[in-house]
Amino acid sequence: MHTVEVSHLAKRFGDVKAVTDVSFAVEPGEIFGLLGPNGAGKTTTIRMIMDIFKPDTGTVRVFGGQLDLAKKRRIGYLPEERGLYKDLKLEATLIYLATLKGLDEKEVRRRLGEWLERLDLAEHRNKKVQELSKGMQQKAQIITTLLHEPDLIVIDEPFSGLDPVNTRLVKDIFEEQRAAGRAIIMSTHQMYQVEALCNRIVLIDDGQTVLYGLVNEIKRNFAGNAVILAGQGDFAQLPGVLEARQQNGLWHLSLEIGTDPQEVLQALTARPGTRINRFELAEPSLDDIFVSVVSAEPGKDIASHNGHSHPAEVSHA
Repeated sequence: MHTVEVSHLAKRFGDVKAVTDVSFAVEPGEIFGLLGPNGAGKTTTIRMIMDIFKPDTGTVRVFGGQLDLAKKRRIGYLPEERGLYKDLKLEATLIYLATLKGLDEKEVRRRLGEWLERLDLAEHRNKKVQELSKGMQQKAQIITTLLHEPDLIVIDEPFSGLDPVNTRLVKDIFEEQRAAGRAIIMSTHQMYQVEALCNRIVLIDDGQTVLYGLVNEIKRNFAGNAVILAGQGDFAQLPGVLEARQQNGLWHLSLEIGTDPQEVLQALTARPGTRINRFELAEPSLDDIFVSVVSAEPGKDIASHNGHSHPAEVSHA
């Protein structure tokens, strides 16, 4: 049974179509990436999954059916906006929020001590939330999300405000949750974190699903949409190139969907003063794919790169 299954969701607010057609499913024991540019409909989709918004059309099934109070208590939600009570002390806030999920105070205190120690917040337990740094507040929200041991974890920009040490710690925690059989939906703009953690993703653009499936399959299907080159000359503003960036002495070019890399090479060699020492196809990063897809002109055949005629038909394996 899918932990979450959404089918052809649509939601509008007045004249604004926030979501037009979104479909995907999330399995137990996976970290699933929910991606898209700003304004694509990700947060609205999350809020429909959480039953904060009702969809205009389409269906949401969580744990096999509609959400009720018992099922909501099996969900941990980390919103992008902080939702802690800033004037209350940290420990009292975390205890109160955990009791809302059905835990008794004695059990909350037993679990909370371990979490505070692990996330280096024990000595700050009696501070008001507003006295904590941005990173500490983010770690406190992660504790709130996980303290009641939910079966579904929904996290929106979970690494916001965290330094590299705490980012690694939180990634380890999410991997532990996945290994325990819990489903995690992660929404973030940090594509390198998605590549590190997620085995499957859905990419939403303009309110609809445009890519969906295994990360490795998607990257393989987009091979040829990224080029690595070295040499001398102007490698910016080439026809068919969406983005050119330099890293460790090499240029990385993200190509428009449908652009032939050989045409890019020909355009380069035709430029006066250009010398090419290295030119090769690269496995595209999720950053490259993200840029290619969201920058594609209407009508471009994205589905052929996805390997499926419709995003919802991608294997859930």
